[in-house]
Amino acid sequence: MTPKQKTWKEVPIGGVCWRPSTDYPTGDWRTLKPIRNPEKCNRCLLCFIFCPDAAITWDSEAEDIGFAYDYCKGCGICAHECPKDAIEMISE
Repeated sequence: MTPKQKTWKEVPIGGVCWRPSTDYPTGDWRTLKPIRNPEKCNRCLLCFIFCPDAAITWDSEAEDIGFAYDYCKGCGICAHECPKDAIEMISE
């Protein structure tokens, strides 16, 4: 007999995040930094969607993407997901 899988209501309190990642600046331990090439970028916002730390910002008035380096951990997910290779990870 296989054990019943837990529902989200049964997850222990330690597995629930109730504060956003932007409450904890973590950029000071980053070793790689994302740099965007605006000429290659088509502003698809996949980097914004996939960033696990809310470190990518979108300015709707300027229609431009930026990085909140105080929260960027340098994981490189944004660069990996960019379909135009518009984000390069460089050494800090």
